[in-house]
Amino acid sequence: MSSVIEDVMARKLFNSRGHETIEVDIITADGFGRAAAPAGASTGKAEVVSYPKGGVDAAIAKLEELIAPELVGMDAEEQNDIDALLHEIDETENFSNIGGNTVFAISVANAEAAATSYDLPLFQYLAGYGGNELPYPLGNVLGGGKHALGKTTDIQEYLVIPFKARCFSEAAAANILVHNKIGASLRKADPNFTGGRGDEGAWAPNIENEEALKIVAKACEDVSSEMNVECRPCLDVAASSFYDPKKGVYVYSMEGKKRDSGEQLEFMLRLIEEYNLAYVEDPFDEDDYESFAELTKKVNNCLICGDDLFVTNSQRLTKGIEMCAGNSLIVKTNQVGTLTDAWETTRLAKRAGYVPVMSHRSGETTDTHIAHLAVGFNCPVIKTGVLHGERVAKINELIRIEETLGNRAQMSRL
Repeated sequence: MSSVIEDVMARKLFNSRGHETIEVDIITADGFGRAAAPAGASTGKAEVVSYPKGGVDAAIAKLEELIAPELVGMDAEEQNDIDALLHEIDETENFSNIGGNTVFAISVANAEAAATSYDLPLFQYLAGYGGNELPYPLGNVLGGGKHALGKTTDIQEYLVIPFKARCFSEAAAANILVHNKIGASLRKADPNFTGGRGDEGAWAPNIENEEALKIVAKACEDVSSEMNVECRPCLDVAASSFYDPKKGVYVYSMEGKKRDSGEQLEFMLRLIEEYNLAYVEDPFDEDDYESFAELTKKVNNCLICGDDLFVTNSQRLTKGIEMCAGNSLIVKTNQVGTLTDAWETTRLAKRAGYVPVMSHRSGETTDTHIAHLAVGFNCPVIKTGVLHGERVAKINELIRIEETLGNRAQMSRL
C-alpha cells in the first residue's frame, strides 16, 4: 500500500446558505480523500482568516500555484509534516495568505487519503483500534440570533442532549422527537407560526427568550419519559453577538432589557438552576474570561463551554485553563486551520479535564468528516444539528460508524 500524494485538486462548491466554499481532492497511489470547508455566521474574532483577499477563486489559484506542487510526492501519512508545510507556505499567524478554509480542506482530505490508502475508515485511522466510543449528539432545536432572519430569540441556540441513550441511533431518534414536539407546541401556541427555521434546521419563532426555553424544557421532559432516556435542555447564548462593548451591556432586544456582566451572570445562573441545563455555550463576551470563571465556579453538573472564547486555539485555551474559565470547549477545525492544530488543542483540553465538543458550523455542506473526527478524537459530544440534510448527513454517518464498530461500539463515558 502506498500513501504517496500523486495529485491535488480543488473546486468551488456552495454551502447550505448558498455561499461559495472550497472543496479539495487529494489522490494517493492507493487512496483518495475529499473535504469541503464549512463557514460560520457567529464567528470569534480570534479565528483564522477563512480566505485570502479575492475569496474562493483566489484560494483555489494559490492552492494550484503554491501548495499543490509542494504536496505532490509527499506521503499523506505524514500529517504533521504536511500541516507544518501549510504553515510555512502561508507565513502568517492566521492563514490570511492562503486561507484557513483552504488549509482545513487540504488537511482533512489528506488524512482521509492516508486512511483509504490503507483501506481504513478515517475514524479508525485517527484513533486506532481504541476508537469505539460514540459521542452524544447535541442538537439545535430552536433559536435565532445570527442563525435566523426577522424577529427571533436573542439567544442563538436552544439545544437538547440525550444522556443515558443506549446507542447512538437511539440518541439521534430522541433529538428528532424533541424537535418534532417543539414544532407541534409552537404551532399550538401561535396559529400564525409558519414553521420557519434557521440556518441549522432549528425552529425560528417570534417568541421571547425564556418562553422558548420553557417549550424546549417541556419537550425534553416528555421525550425523557417516553423513551426512558435523559433529555436535558442546553443553550448556546452566543453572547458576543449582542454585547455592546462601549456600554458594557448585553442588549436583549426581545425583552427590551440590558444586562451588565453581573446581571448576565445572575441570569445565566438562574436559567441553569431553574431549567436543569446540561450545557451553556458562550454565556459571556468572547474576552470575558473572568465571568466564565465565576459562572464555572458556581455551577454543578453543567458544562460551561467556550466557542468564541477559545476558537480551538491552544493559546486562548491555556489562558482559560489557568483562570478556570469554563470546563468545556468547542472544536471546529477550520477555526484554527489544520487537523494537527485542532488535535493539539483537543489533547490540551483533555489533559486539563475540559470536555471537547466536536462541532459543525452554521454554513455546512454534506461533508461528513466531523462524524469521524468526533470518534477519532474521542470527543464525548458532537454538536451537529438535528434536521436539514447537511446536518442529518453527519448523524447518519455516525449511525454507519456505530454499525461498523458492531459489538465494540459504546456511548461515550461523559
